Amino acid sequence: MVPAVHWKLCGLAAIAVTLSLEGLFLFLRRRRPLREVLFFPAPVTCTEQLLSPGMRCPCPLSHTDSALARLMRRLLGARRTLELCVFTFSCPPLARAVLLLHRRGVRVRVITDSDYMAAAGSQIGALRQAGEESVCGLVAEGYQGIEVRHSQASGFMHHKFVVLDKELVITGSMNWTMQAIQTNRENLLITDDSVCVRAYSGEFEHLWEEYDPATYEFFPEKD
Repeated sequence: MVPAVHWKLCGLAAIAVTLSLEGLFLFLRRRRPLREVLFFPAPVTCTEQLLSPGMRCPCPLSHTDSALARLMRRLLGARRTLELCVFTFSCPPLARAVLLLHRRGVRVRVITDSDYMAAAGSQIGALRQAGEESVCGLVAEGYQGIEVRHSQASGFMHHKFVVLDKELVITGSMNWTMQAIQTNRENLLITDDSVCVRAYSGEFEHLWEEYDPATYEFFPEKD
């Protein structure tokens, strides 16, 4: 007969193997890259509850989920940094989401195109004003306001991507405009794949340095 202690050891070994397999499964599950795709045009839905949590909005718009709502939830999940590189930006709900992150203390930096930043309906001015107000002392001391830099070359700054916390990237064909969201056929890819995140983060930093206002050449030196 097999001693009882032997059965006890076998039982303990079986439990250890089971726990190890469960731990490995949970680890692999956590490490599985995020891959989400959003398609537009999206139905017109209310996003007020995302911007004002706890408030019940009485507006007549549908309060169901939509591609825009999912995009905004991803953006509002940023905790430390938001680095936005977008050709044209005129969507008020997305601008409100960016400003909300700014008020929460997230460092927001924006790169855009010099020609389209002043187009009708552009939200770039509102972002810059928020930054100026912060610098004037309307938020905690030492907090940086929203910084905006723009292209200075003849070609368009045509990127459309955003990096969140250097952990997540959102990119695709969509400009941040109401027409793109409600009318155009557009797409966005959301991923936390580290290779993609590093590549887009590196491109943002490269352009950020290239578009440093200290190097702008719009105003030639006087003789």
